[in-house]
Amino acid sequence: MAKINLLPWREELRQELRKEFLVILGGTIVFALVVLLATNRVYSAWIDNQNNRNAYVQRNIDELNRQVVEIKELEAKRRQLLDRMKVIQDLQGTRPLVVHVFDEMVRTLPDGVFFQSLARNDMTIDITGVAESNNRVSSLMRQLDKSDWFESPNLTSVQAATDFGEQASSFKMTVKVSPPQDKAGEK
Repeated sequence: MAKINLLPWREELRQELRKEFLVILGGTIVFALVVLLATNRVYSAWIDNQNNRNAYVQRNIDELNRQVVEIKELEAKRRQLLDRMKVIQDLQGTRPLVVHVFDEMVRTLPDGVFFQSLARNDMTIDITGVAESNNRVSSLMRQLDKSDWFESPNLTSVQAATDFGEQASSFKMTVKVSPPQDKAGEK
């Protein structure tokens, strides 16, 4: 029998298998690194894209917030202008009211009644005066009540005023001003 030594052949085969294994392992590692780098780049690109989109949205939100603040300022200015216009229109509209009120005061004033002071508070007039008798005060109240420009005369006090005569009285009353067009508009 011949002696054949198979050990070197086996050793060579093992060496080849080991080299092949190491090449495959190295190739797999390189392939895994390439896939990992590619995946990293793809995800980085997605994140950068999303960050750009977020920045774009944030810039637009900031611009809209600035516009909202500007709109609120403009609305406040508009309200102020409208309030000023309303005050001016009210003043223009009530300008002839004073003339009509004084004219109507003279028309409703009966003989024997004298006004000492008139004070207007919004649409209420406080009257202080002297009358020759209590009947004259009653007559004044009836005249004011009949007037188209006044309503709700209210006598607050009556006192004897002997300085002006035996039956003379000093009085205080309030009456509300109500222009005729307001009454027509309410009906």
